[in-house]
Amino acid sequence: MLPRSRPLRIGLAGAVVLAAVALGAYIYERNRTGNIYHPHARFVAQPTPTLPKGADRFEWPLYGYTKDHLRYFPASARLRPPFRQLWAHDFGTLLEFPPVIRGDHIFQLGDNAVINAIDKHNGHVFWSKKLGELSASAPAVVGHMVYATVLTGRRGGRIVALDYGHGNILWSRDLPSPSESSPLVDRGRVYFGTQSGLVYAVDASNGSVVWTYHASGAVKASPTLKEGTLYFGDYSGQVQAVSAQDGHRRWVSGSEGALLGSGTFYSTPAVAYGRVFLGNTDGRIYAYDAGNGSLDWAVQTGNYVYSSPAVADAPGLGPTIYLGSYDGTFRALNARTGHVQWTYDAGGRISGSATIIGRTVYFADLGNRRTYGLGISTGRKQFEWRSGSFDPVISDGQNIYLTGYNGLYALSPR
Repeated sequence: MLPRSRPLRIGLAGAVVLAAVALGAYIYERNRTGNIYHPHARFVAQPTPTLPKGADRFEWPLYGYTKDHLRYFPASARLRPPFRQLWAHDFGTLLEFPPVIRGDHIFQLGDNAVINAIDKHNGHVFWSKKLGELSASAPAVVGHMVYATVLTGRRGGRIVALDYGHGNILWSRDLPSPSESSPLVDRGRVYFGTQSGLVYAVDASNGSVVWTYHASGAVKASPTLKEGTLYFGDYSGQVQAVSAQDGHRRWVSGSEGALLGSGTFYSTPAVAYGRVFLGNTDGRIYAYDAGNGSLDWAVQTGNYVYSSPAVADAPGLGPTIYLGSYDGTFRALNARTGHVQWTYDAGGRISGSATIIGRTVYFADLGNRRTYGLGISTGRKQFEWRSGSFDPVISDGQNIYLTGYNGLYALSPR
């Protein structure tokens, strides 16, 4: 039998070693996932977007409104709270993503993989089509065609093109893995990612593959397009830029994420001021140089950041990005430096992304299932709605259309 004192001596030594390891791990984790600032990093000024003229002002063609995914709609001053409800439509399923608009049609894709074409004037259904069993993305509408991705279709993932007026399927392509990447359409091509890490460019008219790019992890976000380059993050913790023309890589950059590996990028990037902004599940909000992928700054929130940033040149603040975290705090950060301008405590957990309409930024709190509107310059609450889950608001320039937990609401300024 071993002496009783021996286990005690080993236990004390082990405790010392464990304490040292824990301290080292804490310091390492803090250094890797804390704040990083590079104050002299390149920052490119750009003009503030203006409200489109003519018929285009009534189109919200794709997720995030514009191809650079700024999630900013420069509405007129009249489109602000308070609002009155015009109509509501209950879809009976979870709505993780907002709809899109063209003309008098609103296209909402639910988690049950059913896409509905809704009359924006009264909420009546023009047509409805089941595309598979599960979806988690926003559709896109260009001309007479509507595009949607599906997580589970007949043989796995699926990309589908439908007729705008009647919902007839014009073409579809089965995918070897699920897709929850909201499609981006540009110059006759549809771009989207899949859970296998394959990013596709397909012909918008018939679905034939133009090129594919293989990322190191699942690409769940919508690719973002700026000046011929697609930007996206993946579940290996890398951000990459590839040519929209041929899919060739231009740069790749890591997240320097959590202790046991990089965090994952679910967030859809916003590209502005020569930078790529997006959140990560390591709790950070990142800014990379759009030209070479170098890290400009990173800000730690303390919990997962699934949200995609919204970007605006806010009066009194200047270039600012807005997004929430699972810690329940919504933040406005200086786009140049990363420093926090103001915060709002929603008290729950924020998973979805914000959208700016005019001078109000809207976001939903999944924890308490409510939607909030804050002044972009002050962070003061201007609006609160009884339903909310993920990405809440789009607009046609006259009204806003709010996606709640399972219902869509049309709201008009009082």
